[in-house]
Amino acid sequence: MSDKNDKIKFIEELKERIFQWVVRVSDFCESLPSTSTTRVVNFQLIKSSTSTGANHRAASRARSQKEFFAKISIAVEESDESHYWLKLLKAKEYDMDITELDWLIKEADEITRILATARYNAGKNM
Repeated sequence: MSDKNDKIKFIEELKERIFQWVVRVSDFCESLPSTSTTRVVNFQLIKSSTSTGANHRAASRARSQKEFFAKISIAVEESDESHYWLKLLKAKEYDMDITELDWLIKEADEITRILATARYNAGKNM
């Protein structure tokens, strides 16, 4: 397989990985108890996680290097924000699936790192 095909495959796999993470974030949010804090955090977390996926998809279809950089930068910010909201939920110690929450936090961190690396590399080529 050529380098170009490897890159295309990686991008498609990352799109699916982010999508599956967003689905699990959404499911997790629906399982939380309804409190003043969880209502706000759920809203923010669902917004930031879905924005991560949407902006990564937009970056993969960018028409220019500048457009790619802009969209991937938003995806980095949104995935990092999602990580923050997930960590807040962990700190609150609600009655929730801690194993799932730990996985979501780890996945948010890994996704943020991957996207930040893509942004860094794109910035070098501008």
